Amino acid sequence: MEEFAAVSGISRPTVSKYFQDPDSVRSTTRKRIETALEHYDFRPNIFAMNQNRKLTKIVGVVVPYLADPFFAEIARKIERRCIDAGFWPILFSAHGEQKLENAILESLRVLKPAGVLLAPLGRVSDRAAVERFCEDVPTVLFDSNIEGVGKVFVGSDNTDFVTQSVEYLIRTGSSPVLFEMRNPANPNANKRRLAFIANMKRLGREPHIVKVDGEGWDFERIGYEGGLKAIREKAFATNTILCSNDRLAVGLLTACFEEGLSVGFGAEHAMRVMSHDDHPVSRFTCPPLTTVAHDYDAVSNKAVEVLFHMIEDGAIPEERTEFLYPTKLILRKSA
Repeated sequence: MEEFAAVSGISRPTVSKYFQDPDSVRSTTRKRIETALEHYDFRPNIFAMNQNRKLTKIVGVVVPYLADPFFAEIARKIERRCIDAGFWPILFSAHGEQKLENAILESLRVLKPAGVLLAPLGRVSDRAAVERFCEDVPTVLFDSNIEGVGKVFVGSDNTDFVTQSVEYLIRTGSSPVLFEMRNPANPNANKRRLAFIANMKRLGREPHIVKVDGEGWDFERIGYEGGLKAIREKAFATNTILCSNDRLAVGLLTACFEEGLSVGFGAEHAMRVMSHDDHPVSRFTCPPLTTVAHDYDAVSNKAVEVLFHMIEDGAIPEERTEFLYPTKLILRKSA
């Protein structure tokens, strides 16, 4: 900036003032600066400028696994809200790795963001590292709730997910069997299992659970391989399968197809398959997947709204606050 000020003949403070807010300098000066910018092809380094700013315009968005359609969809909505509010969102994916999640948090410290929207890995996260980061940087956690960490969490009500699915399946056919990973990567799966057991007992039914092996975030493959094994070993106690999430269900649907099992609602079908999340691909599976949906708009809007209050008003809650949004039953042909 000093070099640009020297060659353009405009004082450095005036150039700096222009970059903070172009409308803050006189129109004649603004025209001179913009002409010089074009002539000398100068662009400010926003990361360097952030080092001298008390409040930056960068917002970090961190997700566990961007290839997951849920995180891609909610990140898209968050990104749009940030851009519309005049912030620059920078998106990071931890790829399911604790070491990479920690490195992302350290990189964000260097960038000095105004705030961060963080969907942590959860069970795999370094709890102490996430906790320290939340103490130093205005942060809103979403999707994966690490109990007691951070000041704000925004997400969907996992108990509501399972209550709706279990009640619907029992009301319309045989009792469901829960299909889940033995070691789930996302902590929401554990909450859904507990809710499944509680709801089945409340309704006087036996809570049958089929756990499949597999680590990481490759849920479709795990659902497919585990589904084939469960079908061939006749592990399902009934013909109604409730998957912990839609991505496992996608794999299970393929396993059913390969085994010649028709999936759908009615006596002519061998199985019913239902799940949770309403991933963007769920309506296009074969058959289309019955599921319980996140309120994507409500969760993303609230997370961004709360973070902006924390950034602009310093409105950081003294006590930890959680915003849980109800879910919605989506009926399609698979159940």
